[in-house]
Amino acid sequence: MSKKSLKLAIALLVLAAIFKIPVAYAGEPRLMATYGDWEAYVFTENGHKVCYMSSQPKKKQGNYTKRGEPFALITHRPANNTRDVFSYITGYTYKSESKATVNIDDQEFALFTQDDTAWAPSADIDKKLAQAIRNGKEMVITGTSSRGTDTKDTISLKGSGKAYEKISEECR
Repeated sequence: MSKKSLKLAIALLVLAAIFKIPVAYAGEPRLMATYGDWEAYVFTENGHKVCYMSSQPKKKQGNYTKRGEPFALITHRPANNTRDVFSYITGYTYKSESKATVNIDDQEFALFTQDDTAWAPSADIDKKLAQAIRNGKEMVITGTSSRGTDTKDTISLKGSGKAYEKISEECR
């Protein structure tokens, strides 16, 4: 397993723990394909497929001294009847009760934060975010760490449409 796959696997386990999703039988994520700056993965969780696409920032700005690796993800869990779940694992703990913001081309989305992850507040916003990511050129995510450090991460959306098609095909 590559270092990047291992980090993503750990991130998904953390997300499952936050939302109390049992993962006793979670398999190792398998890279299905790479499209531009996005990768499409699948793994088995309690006998059910989970598909996600991920990317990392091309540019990270902020006056921080230590930070983990950030990842943007869109996840489909057909067994849980969830699709298009957007999350941003930022590599630091967010300031308590703070918001993060996603800007994609001319659209802006407010996210709520918990620990080191930012989420869309509803399934409707998840769906809109997923569509904007598939059709956009660049995504900028801003947030504030628990130490008050403002960050601005820029992610290329090149290949996101094809990665989305791949995870949607695999996890119908």
